[in-house]
Amino acid sequence: MERNNRLAVLKSLIGLGVSLAFTGSGFTAQPPEKAIANLDVGEGLEASLFASEPMMRSPSSIDIDHLGRIWVCEVVNYRGHNGKRPEGDRILVLEDADGDGTADKSTVFYQGRDIDSAHGICVLGNKVIVSAGDNVWVMTDDNGDLKSDRKEALFTKLGGAQHDHGIHAFSFGPDGKLYFNFGNAARQLADASGKVITDMAGNEVKASRKPYQQGMAFRCDPDGSNVETLGWNFRNNWEVCVDSFGTVWQSDNDDDGNKGVRINFVMEFGNYGYRDEFTGKGWRDKRTNIEKEIPLRHWHLNDPGVVPNLIQTGQGSPTGIVTYEGSLLPAGFRNQIIHCDAGPNVTRAYPVKPAGAGYSAQITNLLQGARDKWFRPSDVCVAPDGSLFVADWYDPGVGGHAMGDLDRGRIFRVAVPGSSYSVPKINLGTPDGAAQALTSPNGATRYLAWNALHKMGNKAVPALQKLWKGDNPRHRARALWVLGKLYGKGEGAVGTALADSDPNIRMVGIRLARQLGLKLPEIVAKVVKDQSAAVRREAIIALRFEGSEKANALWAELAVQHDGSDRWYLEALGIGSDLHADARFAAWLAKVGKDWNSKGGCDLVWRSRSKLAPGYLARIIKDKSIKDHDSPRYMRAFDFHSGEEKKKALESLLDL
Repeated sequence: MERNNRLAVLKSLIGLGVSLAFTGSGFTAQPPEKAIANLDVGEGLEASLFASEPMMRSPSSIDIDHLGRIWVCEVVNYRGHNGKRPEGDRILVLEDADGDGTADKSTVFYQGRDIDSAHGICVLGNKVIVSAGDNVWVMTDDNGDLKSDRKEALFTKLGGAQHDHGIHAFSFGPDGKLYFNFGNAARQLADASGKVITDMAGNEVKASRKPYQQGMAFRCDPDGSNVETLGWNFRNNWEVCVDSFGTVWQSDNDDDGNKGVRINFVMEFGNYGYRDEFTGKGWRDKRTNIEKEIPLRHWHLNDPGVVPNLIQTGQGSPTGIVTYEGSLLPAGFRNQIIHCDAGPNVTRAYPVKPAGAGYSAQITNLLQGARDKWFRPSDVCVAPDGSLFVADWYDPGVGGHAMGDLDRGRIFRVAVPGSSYSVPKINLGTPDGAAQALTSPNGATRYLAWNALHKMGNKAVPALQKLWKGDNPRHRARALWVLGKLYGKGEGAVGTALADSDPNIRMVGIRLARQLGLKLPEIVAKVVKDQSAAVRREAIIALRFEGSEKANALWAELAVQHDGSDRWYLEALGIGSDLHADARFAAWLAKVGKDWNSKGGCDLVWRSRSKLAPGYLARIIKDKSIKDHDSPRYMRAFDFHSGEEKKKALESLLDL
């Protein structure tokens, strides 16, 4: 009878599309007391169970405040289970009141049907940003009792309610701005009144291919104003994180089962290739020069205008992500992306190295459900002491459509062996204290420090300059961001950054100049021959909205430095030229003259959207002497052009 019952459950779950775990004698959940024994923990690390059912269940997203309390989106009313909890889903605050390393106090911050299936939480002082359904709410605790006293809409009418491809968590950046994303079930971004937002590029934020489509990543001011669309054409980019230099990272999920899960460095204003840029067709549709491998085909990586992936990680269901900038964990995990993938039951680090104008990465497992396939890591956050906390959805299935358990969920703490959980005290009342708090590995603490220093104004300058002169590049970058946004200090901060020996700091200088609205051609002129391709990449992107003759000439100077071997650099050149394609292409031709058909030059022709490019594409295709000639590649580029110039160029090929 017991075996027959298990088979009945098995068949039922398979019918729901649930990915099953088989442990020991069969399909079963493991009790919390066995949770640690069933995990493989990365070298030099130790895991402990901080919280579990019945204290909380099904945590979809977590954040950690400056006091070390864990804030949890607890989800029950999700998809096929919507309505199982009539009172609505909850936001919990978990505390370790007695200091023994486990949660012993749980407070309900908010409960209601308006936050059913919440997929994101971000704690900013007494305000909490909750991403739920097709809305983003700001909840405020006015009296410090860990209860929401006010709830106001930040963004509305996004679409994607009750869908894991909808709106996700927000995070606070080193520039004082908010970063967030949504997957391709969301259709638009609207303000509190329901009006679709027009971003700083002058485009309505809608999935309309004009120019945006599918999932998108954003940056905005804390009040929701000054929205920038940083990237688009993702499938299900679950969460975004930003490091101290202002570099943006996120993961993205393929069409399930096609081994194409990816991690992206979000090169700003880029197209990330889930669908055809102009037609919206998918990876299964035939196209010229199609990729041989499905995981690569998935992202249209052979198409001009698609930013490459940092790394592809195979089959999975990627979820929470964070940049670890603490010092508690072993050196191999420091300053690296830490990421959860619920599908293969693992939390990983992706050690990143510079590679030309982009990056390369490897994979290092941090926490893996080796003996319990119900381990479904959904989020990861950094605590004030530098330890990591990993939320475990704990379920036999992956994704809302496959949710098979409503009653279980765990949170683990990961640190070095023998490390007890402690929360460093901070002093935000003095410039030195606030500057010290700015060095915290915890985002909520840095948020408080940023605002305290900003309010101090010029009084904060000596403390920030001391931090700037230190030897930690990420702390230096944080100080620079705050200094640069103090009244009257911006231009000086940018100049200092551009003269720094660290290319990451020079990149901060360019990014800061963009946000301050400085004269960008003058800024770019200072780094146009920078030895770092990554710095030149940022210079190119900074010229995107600049249409002057000087900007065209600077872009051409940056373009002739492309040698044909760096796709990151090439796509940056495209991002920097697309809005002024004809003038940029003409400036480049004037500079290179008859030597246009070098390897790097042919690359530029392939990527350019200028009306002049089709004629040069035809010349390349007809010239078989060109090194690394690849006719299908150049024929595919015609699909990104229209008009009489394209027609004439194609007609010229009929003589071949």
